[in-house]
Amino acid sequence: MKTGFHYWRLVIVLAAGLFAAGTLWAAAPFDEARFAAAQQAGKPILLQVHADWCTTCRAQEPVIEALLKEPAYAEFVVFRVDFDRQKDVLKRLLVPFQSTLVVFKGDTEVSRSTAQVSREVIAGELAKAL
Repeated sequence: MKTGFHYWRLVIVLAAGLFAAGTLWAAAPFDEARFAAAQQAGKPILLQVHADWCTTCRAQEPVIEALLKEPAYAEFVVFRVDFDRQKDVLKRLLVPFQSTLVVFKGDTEVSRSTAQVSREVIAGELAKAL
């Protein structure tokens, strides 16, 4: 029993270390209040319109993850809008397609792209909010 305890403690410690190192990256689910607060604070914001079944959305993930680990983009607040479940948000933001990236600088939209997976292009879109 004691060996099992040490095993699970090790698993938890390793998972915490990976999370702290940023290797378990994930965008926060879209939340209207947190989005409004980030806008009011003038933060650079990325909205990822994502669908689990979308291959382009899955291709965007590692590109965005790598960019957000770079110091230039570290201040971004990232929200994932669920394409299948958050239709009210999509309607308000006029987003008709999954795999859409919407970039804000505070409350001003500065960029929008759909189905983009190029690292250079996504980096250029994010840079517009800096």
